[in-house]
Amino acid sequence: MGAVLRVGESNGREQIMHAIRKEELPFVGSSYQFVGAEQADVGVSVYLVEAKPGRGAPLHRHPYDEVLMTLEGRGRVVVGDEVRETSAGEIVVVKAGTPHGFINIGEGVLKQVDIHVSPRFEQENLEPTEVSRWAGLPVPAEFRN
Repeated sequence: MGAVLRVGESNGREQIMHAIRKEELPFVGSSYQFVGAEQADVGVSVYLVEAKPGRGAPLHRHPYDEVLMTLEGRGRVVVGDEVRETSAGEIVVVKAGTPHGFINIGEGVLKQVDIHVSPRFEQENLEPTEVSRWAGLPVPAEFRN
């Protein structure tokens, strides 16, 4: 697991650094999962997405804000009723409670950093909409016929 390194004192308080390699994190679906509550008890959690072509996240929502940062590849993001194609360098902000999802529409791996403003992931999968179906988002098993 990650290492806790003591790096000195400042203003009478000890500073702590927590470090972990991506490969040490759980890999679920298409993402490495950094759960802030389990990693030095920080207030954010992060999906390090490495989605193969045609893979992504179904329509879902969270009770907190999320920031999607595309590092590599091409994606299609649905936020509410809006659809946007993304590529390296683009950042999409999703406000709390807003239905959203994404899919890799490129030929290579889609790499994203998805920052969840919460120490733990909370996700409610939603029934697909006309927009999410048109965009090609994956459909959760519980909503397949």
